[in-house]
Amino acid sequence: MKLNVTKRTAGKKSSSKQLRRAGQVPAIIYKRGNEQADNIALNISEFNALGRQVQPGRLSTNVFTLVDENGQERRALLKEIQYHVTRYDVLHLDFEELVDDVQVNVKVPIECTGVVDCVGIKLGGVLRQVIRYLKVRCLPKDIPSAFVLDIKNMNQRETRRLVDLNIPESIRPLADLNEVAVAIVKR
Repeated sequence: MKLNVTKRTAGKKSSSKQLRRAGQVPAIIYKRGNEQADNIALNISEFNALGRQVQPGRLSTNVFTLVDENGQERRALLKEIQYHVTRYDVLHLDFEELVDDVQVNVKVPIECTGVVDCVGIKLGGVLRQVIRYLKVRCLPKDIPSAFVLDIKNMNQRETRRLVDLNIPESIRPLADLNEVAVAIVKR
């Protein structure tokens, strides 16, 4: 997903407001281990168009390619979006630049499959997803788009824990794997 960006100077609130009125949104790119961050601006309609292409819940694992005026490309993860309180307009974006040999922390969504065929739900139970994201540390090339948990064979009052997820060796989970991720509960 490519986004065209322009460099900007970190100034006053008035300069950020001028950017927003011009259809731009201020953003910043952090690089791990580097205290200096780069201030950029990008077109809000272009960002919104790309955002609509992302599957719900997977924005945190999507890698953006930021292209500046000189054609230089930088890969980055979107770390934070700041919204207006009442209008929900995007006010500011925070990106973290990806470096091939530096590990990054990512919130990976947990998706349940087999909900329609689940035995416990057919008997009147309800799916309760306790944990929706698992924070992991890995290299940029190993970032998974999501962890899939098959619940087709779960009965009422059964649970699945984070340890039941299929986590590759190259990914280190940053949570206790004994925590309950999904449960089938009675109504």
